[in-house]
Amino acid sequence: MDADSIPSSTVLIVDDDKANLDSVCKIFQREGFQTLATTQGKEALEWLLRPEVSVIVSDLMMAGVDGQELLRAARSMRPDVEVILMTAYATVETAVSAMREGAYDFITKPLKRHSLVRAVEKALEKQALVRENQSLRARLGVLDSKALMGQSPAFRAFYDSLLQIAPSSASVLLTGESGTGKELAARALHGFSLRAKYPFVAVNCAALPESILEAELFGVERGAYTGAVSKRDGRFVRANKGTLFLDEVGDMSPTAQVKLLRVLQEGEIERLGGTQSIKVDVRFIAATHKNLHKEVQEGRFREDLFYRLNVVELHLPSLASRREDISLLAEYFLKRFCLKNNKPLQGLTPEALQALENHSWPGNVRELEHAMERAVVLCRHNLVGLADLPESIGKGPKGYASQILIPIGTSMEEIERRVINETLRYTRGDKNLAAHLLGIATRTIYRKLATDENELLEKPTPPQAD
Repeated sequence: MDADSIPSSTVLIVDDDKANLDSVCKIFQREGFQTLATTQGKEALEWLLRPEVSVIVSDLMMAGVDGQELLRAARSMRPDVEVILMTAYATVETAVSAMREGAYDFITKPLKRHSLVRAVEKALEKQALVRENQSLRARLGVLDSKALMGQSPAFRAFYDSLLQIAPSSASVLLTGESGTGKELAARALHGFSLRAKYPFVAVNCAALPESILEAELFGVERGAYTGAVSKRDGRFVRANKGTLFLDEVGDMSPTAQVKLLRVLQEGEIERLGGTQSIKVDVRFIAATHKNLHKEVQEGRFREDLFYRLNVVELHLPSLASRREDISLLAEYFLKRFCLKNNKPLQGLTPEALQALENHSWPGNVRELEHAMERAVVLCRHNLVGLADLPESIGKGPKGYASQILIPIGTSMEEIERRVINETLRYTRGDKNLAAHLLGIATRTIYRKLATDENELLEKPTPPQAD
C-alpha cells in the first residue's frame, strides 16, 4: 500500500460499544488514517454518502441498523466502498452470508490490531486496482477507435499476449508485415503500462537521414553544427519516464545502432555537440517488417542490440491470417469514413463484402482502411458496391477463394474449425451443402459450431467497435 494514499482514505467505524469504538478509532488514527466514528447505524447511513469514505468497519450485531443492513445499504448506495464486519459471535453461517452479500472481510473479536489494519489496507489496494482497471478500460475505448480490434483466433492470441506484456518494463520488439498496425500495438502497450500517464514518443527510423535521426533522438547543443542556434532536447528526453517507439528500427545505420545500444546499456545520452551525460528512463518498443535474425546473420544489424531490443517479441498477424476480422474491420472503417465525409451510407453489398473477404490483402489492415475510405468517397448509393472498391479488389475473382491460408504451427482443431467456417461462408450458411462439400455428416458441423459457441461464452472477448 502506498503510504501517500493513506491520509486521503477515510475509514467509517461503526460500533454500539463506545469503548470498542474508541479503541478501533485510535488504532487507525495511529496508522495515519482519517476516521469517522459513530455508535449508531442510522447515522452511519447518512455519513456513507460522504465521498471521502473509502472503507466501513462495522460491528455486525447492533441495535437498530445492524452491520448486515449497513452492508446491504453500502452495496446499493456506494458500491465502491468496501465493508469489513466485526463480531464476537462468529459462525461459519454468518461469515458466509456476509461474504455473499459483498463484505470484503470478516474479523472476529477480540480484535487484533495487525489483522484489522491489514484488512483495511487490502481493501484499499482492491479499490486502487478497480480504479486502475476502469482507467485501462477507458483507454481501451480510445484504442478501439483506432481499429485495434478483432475476433479471429490469430487476433485473440496476439491480443492476449499484448495484455500480458504491457504492464512489464521489458523492451518489446514488434514484428510483422507492413500495414498490420505496429504503431497501434505500441500505443496499446504504452496505454496498458504503468508508464501510461507519461509521454509516448514515436520516431520513424526509416524516414530520417542518419544525421537528422541522431539529432532527433539525442538532441542538439547550441553550435553543434551550422544552424544549431539553440539547445534542443531529443526524443529520449521528451519520452523520459514514458515510452519511446522506434519504428522500422531495422533501417538504422551502424553508427546510430552503436549509440542506441549505449542508451539501452547505460540509461544515459549525450546531445550532439555535448559532453554532459543525461540520465533517461524510457521503455523501448521497437518495430520492424524486416527479419532481424537474418539481418544479424548478414552483419547489417548488431547482435547485441538485437537482444537488447528483443527481450519480448510480439508478432502481429497479417490480415490474410485473420480473415474472420475482415468484415468487422470493413464495417468499422465504413462508419468512420462516413462520419468524416458526412455520407450516411448503410453498409456494403454482399458482393462487395465477399470481394473484400476474398482479397489477399498484401497491404494488410492499412490497405483495407484505404480501400474503405476510397469506397465511401466514390459511393453514389446507399450501399458500397463492388464498383466502389479499388480495381485490384473489385475485379478480383468473383467466386469464393479456393484456398485458405493456414499459418505453420496451427493446431489440427483450429484448421478444422477454419475449414468448416470458410465452407459455410461459401455456402452462405447452408450446413447440408457444406457437409456435402466437406464429405462429413451434417451433425458434425452442428457439433463443432456448438463447441465454438460454448468456448466464446466461457472466454472474455477482445474489444469491438461500437
